[in-house]
Amino acid sequence: MTRSTEIETDYLVVGSGAMGLAFADTLVAESDARITIVDRHGQPGGHWNDAYSFVALHQPSAYYGVNSTPLGSGNKDTHGVNAGLYELATGPEVCGYFSAVMRQKLLASGRVDYLPMTDYRGDGQLVSLLTGDETRVKVRRRTVDATYSATSVPSTTAPAYAVADGVRLVTPNALPHLARSDGPVPTGYVIIGAGKTAMDAGVWLLGAGVPADRIRWVMPRDSWLINRQTTQPGAEFFHDSIGAYARGMEAFATAPDTEALFDQLEAAGNMLRIDRSVRPQMFHYATISIREIEALRGITDVIRHGRVRAIEAGGLRFDDAFVPVAAGALYIDCTASGITRRPSVPVFRPDHITLQVVRAPAPTFSAALTAWVEAHIDDDVRKNALCPPLVFPNHARDYPQAELANLLCQAAWSTEPGLRAWIRDSRLDGFGKVVDGVAPDETDKMAVLLALRNGLRPALANLQVLAAQATAA
Repeated sequence: MTRSTEIETDYLVVGSGAMGLAFADTLVAESDARITIVDRHGQPGGHWNDAYSFVALHQPSAYYGVNSTPLGSGNKDTHGVNAGLYELATGPEVCGYFSAVMRQKLLASGRVDYLPMTDYRGDGQLVSLLTGDETRVKVRRRTVDATYSATSVPSTTAPAYAVADGVRLVTPNALPHLARSDGPVPTGYVIIGAGKTAMDAGVWLLGAGVPADRIRWVMPRDSWLINRQTTQPGAEFFHDSIGAYARGMEAFATAPDTEALFDQLEAAGNMLRIDRSVRPQMFHYATISIREIEALRGITDVIRHGRVRAIEAGGLRFDDAFVPVAAGALYIDCTASGITRRPSVPVFRPDHITLQVVRAPAPTFSAALTAWVEAHIDDDVRKNALCPPLVFPNHARDYPQAELANLLCQAAWSTEPGLRAWIRDSRLDGFGKVVDGVAPDETDKMAVLLALRNGLRPALANLQVLAAQATAA
């Protein structure tokens, strides 16, 4: 027999993933609101609970998580493919961090309630996934959808191709546990997918001792990748990070088309690609180190026939080819898109907030900034003007539109003194403090900042041209 109860709250946040927690954390800090957080998972962290154990952040831990609480130790890695760069929190570390944030920050505030293993059925109706008990929530202010921009991972996403009986197909989650498998040792490994998950799988296999010649890589399309050296926090990396931003601004201002834009960014060291002989067609803001690139270049058996249509008993079926694969190979499905692409909707609507990325590639910063705007701006029209959803790029030609949106948002935020001050002090922003810390007598750094300022207007003008070209294409 199920039970039914009623509760009241100011904000009902649906989803305790990274964006939901970042929103709640800033709303607690900037208002007196009471918040109820519900999630189908048994602990906070969203998709991190379902990811493979060796997953790690693409960019430094310093820029991820909630605004109030640093993630990681602030140290640089001393070995491995990220050596010399600031640490990247692993999946288990991120899950532990979000659990600590929930316990020590949100619940400890006395203004947050957390209901795990709970399904939101809409219209204020909650159902426990453990007991079936129902809870009716009266929401005094807004319901916050923190699942609209959810991340998809292989372990929870079925592959979009047929798989014949007897084929040994796993997700990356299974790789560290192959020693417990009843099956024979694989004769080789076939990675299916071209995104960062596939790259992680390749790096992991190589690091675990699998020879590169035993790995085959199905790459439907190559990707442009951000050089992680250009994303480092702190004054010591000023010329790598702020300098890269200035070099990027020059490319935005002068490139005649998108292909030339990426060529200029590659020449400047901002962008990387695994195979220099192939023109990438994909861009998802994935970030990688030069050492990872060098390792992945060791995998030379790369299959480029577009998307897999079926894994058959003897190999891979594509639209235009059949590629034989030796018996006993282990296929690794890395085809989940990662980013859930849905139509953009207004972030602020009556009684409702739909969290979306407003600065790419920064989902937690976007959610925290949205909370600040909710707490301090009264007019929904003004709120939406400050938080226009950014369409996450898929094809390389989408990049100018995304960067144009980033620059236009930054300009809009600068018109709100309170928001401008919050961004400057936010640990999730990172670069604001580095820029503010430049002394007038640091002439080399001042020259970089001058180049940034002088390049902004030409960059905005040319990005509009490049974005229009992409739309026409």
